[in-house]
Amino acid sequence: MGTKRTADPEPGGAAVSGSSTRDPGTGRLTVVMYAAFLLLLGASLLRYLLRHGESDRAGWVIGLSLALALAQLPELPWPRGGSWSRLRGGSRPVEVVRLAVVAALWAVLVLLAPSFAWCAVPLIYTALRTLPARAAIPLVAGLTALVVYSEEKLTGLDPVGLIAPPAVAGLATVVFLQMQRQAERQRALIEDLVSTRSELAATERREGTLAERQRLAIEIHDTLAQGLSSQQMLLQAADRTWDGDPATARSHVHTAAAIAARNLAEARRFVRDLAPADLADGAGLDQALRTLAGRETAESGLTVRCHLDGTPVPLPDAVQSALLRIAQGALANVREHADARTAALTLSYLGDQVVLDIGDDGRGFGSLDGSEGRGHGLPAMRARVRQLGGTLTVESTPGEGTVVTAAIPLEAV
Repeated sequence: MGTKRTADPEPGGAAVSGSSTRDPGTGRLTVVMYAAFLLLLGASLLRYLLRHGESDRAGWVIGLSLALALAQLPELPWPRGGSWSRLRGGSRPVEVVRLAVVAALWAVLVLLAPSFAWCAVPLIYTALRTLPARAAIPLVAGLTALVVYSEEKLTGLDPVGLIAPPAVAGLATVVFLQMQRQAERQRALIEDLVSTRSELAATERREGTLAERQRLAIEIHDTLAQGLSSQQMLLQAADRTWDGDPATARSHVHTAAAIAARNLAEARRFVRDLAPADLADGAGLDQALRTLAGRETAESGLTVRCHLDGTPVPLPDAVQSALLRIAQGALANVREHADARTAALTLSYLGDQVVLDIGDDGRGFGSLDGSEGRGHGLPAMRARVRQLGGTLTVESTPGEGTVVTAAIPLEAV
């Protein structure tokens, strides 16, 4: 999904550790391990002093113990950040150097006093956390071998001393690497989820932008474009009759001015995302259709009748606006293309759906030479109806007119 994955650890120990981003759980585990290390180190030192306090090596053992405690301290101000190059596996050189110092100090202590051998358990965690598994496992094996050697020096050749240290080290290593693999998989999954969520948000924004563009195109086509087309036709007619019939020319100009004023009002309402002007002031859809029919009859010379079938029910604003815009667009097509004398708007309430029929007695699509496919009127109508879960059908016969039917189910809105 476009995210940068953290490589999945290979079976057998190619796990990546030493990441610069540590989660709170890792920090707490480090503190616990350091506390356990101090406890083991203190107990080993106390045991040594009680048994060998007068030895010449006591001063060295005490000094090395303090140095080891400081070297293992997680909160020392070791340099961190992206300016330090990383070794293969993700470890910073300074962390590797610190681990080497800790391991060397501990090895010297064990050689001087074998009782410090069990401090190796927290050191195993430090090695696995700092190095990639392929480098950490040999180091863990070396630490374990030194523990076995110290046990042999303390108690002699004993089966428990030979078996217990490798068993404990092996178990700790397997558990740690398994937990590390699970943590890497979870981190990769989280990165995938975050990336997927970002891509989904971007997709939703793109889809919202496209939907808004489509809505603007439909609104402009059904309001401003239709009005401008009517004004153009009226002004052209006025220009042709201006000299021969000034009264008719002035009438055309006045009608064009009225259409311009109405379009201006529609544009302002459109900018404010309000309902069409004919639906303002609480006018219902049937009344808005009657107003539209009367205006078309008065302005265009096309006789438009309006009929109502069934018992009216309250309709959502979105349905009323869509059906009114469809009626406006269909009548504009009739006026510009159909060469019709009459048209009819029929609004029918059929219980589970509302149906609007716009019919005319024009020449039909057969004589339009495919102009339906080039325009935006019918696609805009279909888009409006589709958004409300309805259907739009067109029936046309050459020479017998056209009927456009918009049906919207009421339960879907």
